[in-house]
Amino acid sequence: MLPSTTIRVYNTLSKTKEPFTPLSPGKVGIYLCGPTVYKESHIGHAVGPVIFDTIVRYLKYSGYEVKWVVNITDVDDKLIAQSRERGVPMAQIAEEMTIDYLNNLAGLGVDQITDLPKATEHMRAIIAFIEALIVKGCAYASGGDVFFDVAQDPTYGKLSNRSADDQQGEGGGAASKKRNPGDFALWKSAKPGEPSWDSPWGLGRPGWHIECSAMCKALLGETFDIHGGGLDLLFPHHENEIAQSECCHGKPMVKYWMHNGLMRKAEAGKVGGRGDRESSEAGDAAAATKIARSHGAGGLADLIAQYGGERLRFLLLRTHYRSTSVFGDEALAEAGTALEAFYRFFERFHKNSHQRFCNLIPAPLRTEPTPSDEPLLQEMQTLRQSFLDKMDDDFNTGGAIADLFEMVRTLNKYADEHQLDRFAEPTVPAADAHQDQQMRHWVAAAHILRELSNVLGLFTSQPVKRGGGDALQPKLIELLIQLRKEAREKKDYATGDSIRQRLGELGVTLEDKKGTTEWRIGSGS
Repeated sequence: MLPSTTIRVYNTLSKTKEPFTPLSPGKVGIYLCGPTVYKESHIGHAVGPVIFDTIVRYLKYSGYEVKWVVNITDVDDKLIAQSRERGVPMAQIAEEMTIDYLNNLAGLGVDQITDLPKATEHMRAIIAFIEALIVKGCAYASGGDVFFDVAQDPTYGKLSNRSADDQQGEGGGAASKKRNPGDFALWKSAKPGEPSWDSPWGLGRPGWHIECSAMCKALLGETFDIHGGGLDLLFPHHENEIAQSECCHGKPMVKYWMHNGLMRKAEAGKVGGRGDRESSEAGDAAAATKIARSHGAGGLADLIAQYGGERLRFLLLRTHYRSTSVFGDEALAEAGTALEAFYRFFERFHKNSHQRFCNLIPAPLRTEPTPSDEPLLQEMQTLRQSFLDKMDDDFNTGGAIADLFEMVRTLNKYADEHQLDRFAEPTVPAADAHQDQQMRHWVAAAHILRELSNVLGLFTSQPVKRGGGDALQPKLIELLIQLRKEAREKKDYATGDSIRQRLGELGVTLEDKKGTTEWRIGSGS
């Protein structure tokens, strides 16, 4: 099957949506800037990986072979500072925080990454890259440091529409070594007690920007298809990557630059600060509103444990990737409520069809639908095409999720009209469900929902059993449900609603049915 040719992506470099045509037919190379692993991951670190994991899934579904690289910055000023503060080697901190990051990715369902290179593993390639820039006259050594000479790049600033004068580099002793204030470090001489590597310029370590350029070249080549990252990396990081790579190789570095919007806290309004890295001093409004450690953000692992990775993933995908996403209790609660529409359907599907929704085998590749005279399947195929159109249009996951909601409504409406809940009765043998034509249509339609939700990385796992956790946990939840019931009987609806809301914030969902209240922890599919 030939890959889809209908996909369009917004290219930050051209400021327009462009038809997606990879450099090599049928193959796509993607690089996403990963974290500096000096502290535990926070929710802001989840944005890029979840978005690009979904993009990779959709590209594969559309017939492309994809290589996706996410780097790990394991040598940096922040790591060195943490090493001193904790009194442990920098490498130990980097290893601990890398494990934390990878565990969080797994919890969020991010499983499409091909390579996770570390800067320290590419030191030879970094040094060779710097040497090549010096030979070409684009970089110079000065007092044990090496700087990129921005005056040698006439196109500097084309990605961000900024000039070299906007570049705010290192101050102090580094500034006195530069030819121009906007020149940036490719190699930094080692200070006493700092981790260092031998080089032609003495002991030292690489600058931040050159690490990514070297790893891009090593794993994806001198020119590749997509470079992604947060909007806060646009300047100076990505601008400097372009300058280094294109001056070194004499060709475009990347065909499509894709930048995701950042995340801000809802409770505190716009959050100020520079984020994780002092060298990202671009002054972007986007960078000034993002969630970062300097604003007290942290504990992605705790969030996943409390709310489940699926709710966080769903929350991130409900917003178009180029938009700012809002994070807070209200947003989490809304995501949980929205997910319940799907989880209730999955339970209904299991009871009626005697099959688990997540066990349905999704179609691995995008194909033309088989024509059908059945109105249910026709309506589902119309919604499927709407989903594909939105994903083709710069990976509009928010619009695509809206189509998934419409599919669930359609499936529930069909089940109501044809009384499919009768198959949930224990007196109806399971085999009868598969022999009934209406049930077969319903199951076939559910396969379409499974196919498309899988593309987004949603609803892929078994439901969490009710009453999960230790022996005390179910008893406490049942006690709160009873207190809620008593409050409602006394017409104290405020207390009842508060109990339901607080339980929801803890990941416990209540569902009122005739004469009883059922509950679950986490997601169900």
